[in-house]
Amino acid sequence: MAEALADTPGVLLNGACQTGKSTLAQMLAARDGRRYLTLDDRVARVAARSDPTGFIAGLSGPVVMDEIQRVPELFLDIKAAVDRDRTPGRFLLTGSANVLLLPSIADSLAGRMQTLALWPLSNAEQADGAVHNRADALFDGTLSAGPRAPYGHSQFITTLLQGGFPEAVARTATRRRAAWFESYVDTILQRDVRDLARLEQPTELPNPLQMLAARSATLLNFAELSRASGLTQTTLKRYFSLLEMLFLVVRIPAWARNAGKRLVKAPKVFLPDSGMLAWLSDMSPEKLQALPGLPGALVETWVAAELLKHLAFSQRGLSLWHYRTQTDIEVDVVLEDRQGRLTGIEVKAAASVDGSSFKGLRHLQDTEPERFRRGVVQYGGSELVAFSERLFAVPLSWWCANEPSTRTPSPHPA
Repeated sequence: MAEALADTPGVLLNGACQTGKSTLAQMLAARDGRRYLTLDDRVARVAARSDPTGFIAGLSGPVVMDEIQRVPELFLDIKAAVDRDRTPGRFLLTGSANVLLLPSIADSLAGRMQTLALWPLSNAEQADGAVHNRADALFDGTLSAGPRAPYGHSQFITTLLQGGFPEAVARTATRRRAAWFESYVDTILQRDVRDLARLEQPTELPNPLQMLAARSATLLNFAELSRASGLTQTTLKRYFSLLEMLFLVVRIPAWARNAGKRLVKAPKVFLPDSGMLAWLSDMSPEKLQALPGLPGALVETWVAAELLKHLAFSQRGLSLWHYRTQTDIEVDVVLEDRQGRLTGIEVKAAASVDGSSFKGLRHLQDTEPERFRRGVVQYGGSELVAFSERLFAVPLSWWCANEPSTRTPSPHPA
């Protein structure tokens, strides 16, 4: 954040509501002597909407504008102000809706503003506030710096159900956490959707969100969703774009060597918070404890969410994909760096793995031998095991361990 404000005229801090953007913006405003304005304030919002040009022209010095998505008309005047005066750090904006998905706004900010993502709390932050980037380490770092112990079964269930929103994490009672998620989703859908779009039947929107929760960590198929919901594909795509803009769902595109094929292959859809997914799916500690194993989609969603949080400050500039062939050989998620090198990650909820767990990763390694850096199976056990020179089994507790281990990965017996 400090680096971006030091050399860029504008910085946009983007992320879901209730992830801590306003708190961080207010701290920076107090520290740097910035004027702080929130567009949640009715007077400021009315003034900005009635005369965007005059509103921006009336600002002097460095400014924080909170919840900028409430008045997206301001972006063109911010662009004009930046073009007249490119002093670094003039505008620090926060947004609870990804307005960069709107082409007109994205084009107006090109080269003028740096966008930073703020996701819910990662498990490392919840454990010890550590800033070590575990996605970079998993990509090609030293895997001997893994965790000492796995999650206990009950501990991992708690981790999955609470997710990363600070308010949800702070509520230890299941009923009170469910009440927070219910209020959160209702508020977002009623307030922010109204600001972003005029829906003919706004009460329909929670239904697609519920349906997408049931399909988290699967391929996004609008034709199937249309049959299941009775809504047209056009309507569903519009609703999906709104949910995506509000950070309630994310899509992870398919990786292919040919960049053109990446655009036509089906993406995977995820909810970016396991706690919200669990609440929408009516999961409870009692229900999960009674199951013979944890739901694979819930665990994969949790890993994907942890990756997104660490990719937000990756030094390697990693991007997130999934891999699937025409014969349905797949890798759950793939990390790609700026040089096109790949690390594949498979997620297994089980406490043990064997050679068959690496089928998709071996296919990716054989197909892309020069790009392939590493293949990782994340699982519920305790040992960091090397299955070959480039294939590893890594405990899921990698994401939250606060005591790095100095052990060398155990070799898998031949």
